[in-house]
Amino acid sequence: MHTEATIRRSENWVDLFVKVTPNSSRDQIIGIVATGDNEYRLAVKIRAVAEKGKANKAVIAFLARAMHLPKSAFMITSGSTARQKTIRIEGDPHFVVGTLCELINAD
Repeated sequence: MHTEATIRRSENWVDLFVKVTPNSSRDQIIGIVATGDNEYRLAVKIRAVAEKGKANKAVIAFLARAMHLPKSAFMITSGSTARQKTIRIEGDPHFVVGTLCELINAD
């Protein structure tokens, strides 16, 4: 449901639109949520606090572990100081999207 609305594909990468909630009790993927601007984002909770880039590093490390990809495949392309971010994931778009769908539907 709305998974395609949370991504933008290219030949060699996927942009993932996320909403990060820092300072959570545990790292977890919540699912897809609608934002106030009528867009959809993947909601992710992270234990790290939002100071000095700690939450950004934590969300990349968490997604990399969950997707079995190296952290170097991930880069925040917008929203580095905001909760709503765009994260670019380098790699085969079919694999990336398939893995994301599995993660979202796992809960």
